[in-house]
Amino acid sequence: MTQFNESASGAYGVQDYSAQPTIDGVEIIQLRRFNDDGGSMTELGRLDGGMHKLVPGFEAKQINYSVMDPQVIKAFHLHKRQTDVWYVPPSDKIMLVLADVRSGSATEGQVKRYVLGDGNSFLVRIPPGVAHGAKNLRTVAPSAIIYFVDVQFSVDEDCDEGRLPWDFFGTDVWEVERG
Repeated sequence: MTQFNESASGAYGVQDYSAQPTIDGVEIIQLRRFNDDGGSMTELGRLDGGMHKLVPGFEAKQINYSVMDPQVIKAFHLHKRQTDVWYVPPSDKIMLVLADVRSGSATEGQVKRYVLGDGNSFLVRIPPGVAHGAKNLRTVAPSAIIYFVDVQFSVDEDCDEGRLPWDFFGTDVWEVERG
């Protein structure tokens, strides 16, 4: 077996390829892309009276389209009542950071990162009490997020759009892993 020098031996590590725990209530739903010689199409969902067929129990009350400039971080959003369902087009690339801040949750304190877009089509269900933020990983182009919510936005006393500081879970959560 090959022996490494002292410097390399001290820095050597093996990546953990095992399945990682998820945050309770977060769902990643694989979508199908239909490709032909003229392009592609992805169905984001079928609604029946506002109920999303791929996200059981979720009633869409508002659909939003957001664009993030290159390398921008938008964090952290937090809701007491609202569930978000996010979609990032395959042509874009966004890192979604989720953190469970629900008191007493089985996954309280857990922080997870997901890369959305980048050739893939997923819906991500983000339940109330799970802080969420995003970083556009593209360096020269904007990236888009399309998201469904089950509570309509309001600026009055019913406002459910809370915030935590962008670095609440540390600045390194936004760093791109190297190696």
